[in-house]
Amino acid sequence: MQISMEPIIYGLIFLGVLALVQGLYLTVFGRAISLNNRLNRRMTMLEKGSERQEVLEQLRKEMRQHLDAKGIPLYSLLADKAQKANIAFSPKALILIMLLLTVVSFAALTLLTQATLPVRIGTSLLMGVGAVYVWISRTAKKRLGLIEEQLPDAVDLMVRSLRVGHPFASAVNIVATEIPDPLGSEFGVIADESSYGGNISDSLKDLAERVDMQDMRFLAVAVTIQQQSGGNLAEILEGLSRVIRARFRLFRRVRAITAEAKWSGVFLSIFPLLAILMINVLKPDYYDRVKETSAFIPAAIAVGVFLIVNVIFMRMMVNIKV
Repeated sequence: MQISMEPIIYGLIFLGVLALVQGLYLTVFGRAISLNNRLNRRMTMLEKGSERQEVLEQLRKEMRQHLDAKGIPLYSLLADKAQKANIAFSPKALILIMLLLTVVSFAALTLLTQATLPVRIGTSLLMGVGAVYVWISRTAKKRLGLIEEQLPDAVDLMVRSLRVGHPFASAVNIVATEIPDPLGSEFGVIADESSYGGNISDSLKDLAERVDMQDMRFLAVAVTIQQQSGGNLAEILEGLSRVIRARFRLFRRVRAITAEAKWSGVFLSIFPLLAILMINVLKPDYYDRVKETSAFIPAAIAVGVFLIVNVIFMRMMVNIKV
């Protein structure tokens, strides 16, 4: 039985390119940029001797640069996710990285496969752009998940700080010091903006819009109402913390209940692609008889369209909002 290794080689090249993106990111910005550091990035930059204003300007630039670059052709597809992931690379740097990964993919495909030139060019472009897109999507999902988990603890910390007599600005600064990334640096920017005359409620609203998170909007609205109408902010935030934790528990319960349906959807979406991959590995000449027929290309396009529609509908069926 003839076995073709080219599909496996394509997959390994893509995984290598994906690992190269992460390696470049950590090499340029260091381990402090990773989301699992106990000491948040802002505190790390301050400990290295950077001025507080310089750190604030650097972090604010990183937080806004991707939304400001939505006008770049095709980059708008990445801008929203890159903003939520808070990618420190500038938009121009990301575009250059995509070009670099495309060149690396093309070189690897040339050395390791016998594909024709048009196939190598098209595949290398897909790998270069696709690897950056997958990496940004995974980073954004991980970052937003960590913010959701950290937010109730941050609110509880502010409540304890307010009850011992600290002003709200000091409570925010304590969160910026004690909570790791990603929320620690975000609250650090809010604390620094407040020190330089900014309005905390406006900074919280901006954070809520950037991460597009309902719980963060609740926090911003609660602080805004208290500033305008007065009241016991500690009690308001304590109630908000209970609401956030209750929503979080409900979300996890729903996720556990729908786990089987989600995995079924993933399996049904991926299985046809795995079947095509295995057929090409185990019997590369399986489609040779029909490749030259006039119906082959229309049939392949129709199958591709049905696969895409299947993926879309499966995601819609198992995507339950809480």
